[in-house]
Amino acid sequence: MEYITLVLIAFVAFEHFYFLILEMFLWTKPKTIKIFGIRDQQLAEDTKVLAANQGLYNGFLSAGLVASLILEDERMSILFLTFVIIAGIYGAYSTKKIRLFFVQGIPAIIALLLVLF
Repeated sequence: MEYITLVLIAFVAFEHFYFLILEMFLWTKPKTIKIFGIRDQQLAEDTKVLAANQGLYNGFLSAGLVASLILEDERMSILFLTFVIIAGIYGAYSTKKIRLFFVQGIPAIIALLLVLF
C-alpha cells in the first residue's frame, strides 16, 4: 500500500480509538457531552453503559484497522474500512446528524478507494 493510504487508514483507526476513549471513559464529562450533543448531564449518566458498549465496538474497528496495517493485509483493510463506512451511514441515519457521516464515513471512503485503486 502507498504511504498516503497507510496514513489515511491510520487516521481512521485513530479516530475510532478516540471514540473509544470518549465513549468508554469520558462519556459524562462536559467536553464529551458537548461533542455528542447530549442534552443534559442526567441523560449522559443514564446512557453511559450503552455508550461504553458502543465505545468497545469502536475499539474493535480501530484494532482491526491497526492489525491490517501491521499485517499489510489489503483485504483486511477493505473489510474494516467497509465496517466503518456502514457504521458511519447507520450512525448518521439513526441520529439524524449528517456531520457524523462526514467525520466517520468520508475518511473511510477515501481510504477504501485508495486501497482499491
